[in-house]
Amino acid sequence: MFRPFAASVVSAALLIAAPLGAQTGAFSEPMGDADRAALRAEIRAYLLEHPEVIFEAVAEYEQRTMAQQADMDSTLVEINAEEIYADGHSWIGGNPEGDITLVEFMDYRCSFCRRAFPQMMEFAGEDGNVRLVIKELPILGPQSEVMSRFAVAVLQLGTDEQYFAAHERLLAWEGDVSDSALGALAVELGLEAEAVLAQMRSSDVTAVLAENRALAQRLQISGTPSFVIGMPEGPGELLRGFLPAPELHNVAEQLRG
Repeated sequence: MFRPFAASVVSAALLIAAPLGAQTGAFSEPMGDADRAALRAEIRAYLLEHPEVIFEAVAEYEQRTMAQQADMDSTLVEINAEEIYADGHSWIGGNPEGDITLVEFMDYRCSFCRRAFPQMMEFAGEDGNVRLVIKELPILGPQSEVMSRFAVAVLQLGTDEQYFAAHERLLAWEGDVSDSALGALAVELGLEAEAVLAQMRSSDVTAVLAENRALAQRLQISGTPSFVIGMPEGPGELLRGFLPAPELHNVAEQLRG
């Protein structure tokens, strides 16, 4: 398998080879077999004598790649800002007037989403000026789909508080979900079981999940949890994967300048 590190090494070798090739006029005239062999031998000898150069070049290559990815992510966030921060159908919590918004794309079956939730809440609670947005993105199979449908249905039929209670329960859920179990949870939340189960299968819920998936695709999000953190009228960053509260604090402070 051609692994990322191997690809980085090849790219680094090309970076090293480029100046050598330029010195021999390789880019102005076609190289013969003898010249090509001599160049390869020169590169090999140099790298054997100075192997640390490979790692320096790999580090430089990866830094450039990360910088390019960050620039592209910022552009994607800017282009899709309205759908990210104010789609009109996602749960909003924390401080609704906060200057920083943290948006999570999550799956109830995702173990890292379960780890991320308390860190996200700790960050928002300690900061006090963070607006939270949760977007269901079921990618881990039929059970994920069912749980996300239940959560969206609760939000559509109930209150923000009932949704948040459902969200906490679903993140802690062990085992498979069933209509009877979800119906009992709906009653526990103060909602009618039949109404919630019917809403789960409605076109309104289907539309929300379809919009979340389409947005995730535009942002090139393929895993959960993924976050967007930023200011709706300012800069924003796309964060892929689990982040502890201290790192979220650091990103927020950088955005605030």
